[in-house]
Amino acid sequence: MTSIPVTPTRKSETDKLYEANQALRGRIDNFLQQARINEEKQRKFQALEMRLLGFTSLSSLLRDILFPNYVTFKWDVISLQLLDPEYEIRRILAEEGRQLVDHPSIKFAAEQDKLISLHPHSLFTSLGPYKAKQHQQLFANVAPHMPASVALLPLVRHGKLIGSLNIGSYEGERFVRGVRTDFFEHLASVLAICIENAINVERLKRLGITDTLTAVNNRRFFDQRLEEETASALRDKHPLSCLLLDVDHFKQVNDTHGHLIGDQVLMEVASLIRGQLRGTDVLARYGGEEFVALLASTENSVALEVAERIRMAIEATPFNLKNGSTFGITISIGVTTLKPDDQVVSGSIRGERLVGQADKALYEAKNSGRNQVCNSGLIQSAENW
Repeated sequence: MTSIPVTPTRKSETDKLYEANQALRGRIDNFLQQARINEEKQRKFQALEMRLLGFTSLSSLLRDILFPNYVTFKWDVISLQLLDPEYEIRRILAEEGRQLVDHPSIKFAAEQDKLISLHPHSLFTSLGPYKAKQHQQLFANVAPHMPASVALLPLVRHGKLIGSLNIGSYEGERFVRGVRTDFFEHLASVLAICIENAINVERLKRLGITDTLTAVNNRRFFDQRLEEETASALRDKHPLSCLLLDVDHFKQVNDTHGHLIGDQVLMEVASLIRGQLRGTDVLARYGGEEFVALLASTENSVALEVAERIRMAIEATPFNLKNGSTFGITISIGVTTLKPDDQVVSGSIRGERLVGQADKALYEAKNSGRNQVCNSGLIQSAENW
């Protein structure tokens, strides 16, 4: 039996329209899916931005930048590099109790050129593969593994590069060139504004709590911290040492060399004292040529060592005059330490009494010939007060 070949029928116009319609629906579905993904991304970024805009503490702001919700963003490695030529940001963080050695993800650049080298071609977000030569220092000691791809977000204010947020992924295809970076660029703008605002807030705070001449804390700030530190020492049963420091024969400096030289002496003395203290210690100008320092969790013997280092540093420092000659000054220091025992209850000792004991020791140092450290000893229970 001979088979008859079947001639394929041509598709009808209806079939063609149906297939075109299905293809179009598929593309529309893909667009809608991508739109939903973009909408979700935008929602997550907006939530992050609103949270960041609410921070006034620089420390809290940086913590939220560097440790976002992983489930939300799935960023494997994050570091932040900030321009800080005057060590201002580092001082702010130290005063907020942040030990920078514990936060390797925060890095600082003393010169803008170091930041510009990360963004040599433009001040827009750049995506691409991880390159050890360019990126290793950005992520060193931040995570156990280096990323496979990176997104570098320049932080710009008023046309000036102030930092770089560096995001890494262990997926090589996560951050690739050619992908639109609208969300990242918007986020970078918000971050730059937030960081600038947080720093400005700290500067405004310092206008109210900082001595304008010496740039250390003023008496108002010290009085507030004194009660806080005393209450903390009593509550946690840890020692609190107080140093009261007075420049010897300061009136003679003003009378002999003039008040401008006297001001320079006070500024240098404040700097020398600060150089011997920890970032968490409280230093303030107490009035005139007097300074006061609080050393939390510091035993009396250690406080005496610190006081002696301060005394020696000031005695060894020559002060220059315009004619090329120099002169020297000395300082007297009184030291006392609150070391609570079980008999002391919170609130039974006021901070002003701690300063009072240090003042008695300072009076003794002055009467004993100046340029020395005198110790009032330990205060251990309410009976001592």
